[in-house]
Amino acid sequence: MRVRFLVAGLVQGVGFRAFVRRRALQLGLRGYTRNLHDGRVEAMVEGEEPAVRAFESELWKGPSMASVRDVIRAEISDAMELPKGFEIG
Repeated sequence: MRVRFLVAGLVQGVGFRAFVRRRALQLGLRGYTRNLHDGRVEAMVEGEEPAVRAFESELWKGPSMASVRDVIRAEISDAMELPKGFEIG
């Protein structure tokens, strides 16, 4: 399954993208994460449903310096190209 997550709160400048990459790799997910201009962090992931659910749970926690206010989840098309590993943009 492929899912796009948008994470809002204090999530930029606190190591959030590195945290996202570590968790994704630990869970065997591929995709990418990047900062958005509106202050949110976007994460696009592909993997098995249990791993994606566990990843979403980790997004709500974030690294110690982060303060997550909201996580929006949306399934995305399989036609969208994702990296083979996990990249930080």
